Amino acid sequence: MAGSAIIVGAGGGIGAGLVAALTEEARYAPIIGLSRAAGDFDLTDEASIAAAALSCARHGPPGLIIVATGLLHDGDLRPERSIRELDPDWMARNYAINTIGPALIAKHFLPLLPRDQRTVFAFLSARVGSIGDNHLGGWHSYRAAKTALNMVIRNLAIEMRRTNPRAVCVGLHPGTVDTALSAPFQANVSPGKLFDPERAALQLLDVLDELKGADSGKCFAWDGEEITP
Repeated sequence: MAGSAIIVGAGGGIGAGLVAALTEEARYAPIIGLSRAAGDFDLTDEASIAAAALSCARHGPPGLIIVATGLLHDGDLRPERSIRELDPDWMARNYAINTIGPALIAKHFLPLLPRDQRTVFAFLSARVGSIGDNHLGGWHSYRAAKTALNMVIRNLAIEMRRTNPRAVCVGLHPGTVDTALSAPFQANVSPGKLFDPERAALQLLDVLDELKGADSGKCFAWDGEEITP
């Protein structure tokens, strides 16, 4: 076995798909799924994140950690179509959930990883966080928060490499997945590009399987394509 696997955000569609796929593969044991709905952690409460990490530590060193959390919309609050719609509270919440929360997870979960073997720490990011790939504009808060997350990932990769050259820390773009997060934005998705959560999970795990230490700090799409910063 390669140690335990921890999925933070197991209550979401992709997170649940990852737990199911990893359970079927039986490569990691145990498979630990943490969800906000179950009261396992709160992305805006560092103490709860620290407590969750302490609980996971009892299961031994993990070989895989995936942070599958994220916020795109909430009720009437949606990604901005223009700068005129920018709201400071909504922007701050995007950063709190999409950047600061995952960074705090890394702060408390990174020390659980062993230093004498290949380990993977992955975060669900998004192609819209790529500065070079941005040709449409809009979605200011979400884009900026994911761009910031990508920088956090890069920083973590540099830090992890100092103690374990085989460690992999990456961002993952799952594509458009048929979940509550993407539901309001599925109308214009190309045929064959709306993935069910189970398929999305398998695609992401396949990508992770192919990555090496030299890939750490980068962001990859569901098909293995590297996404430009």
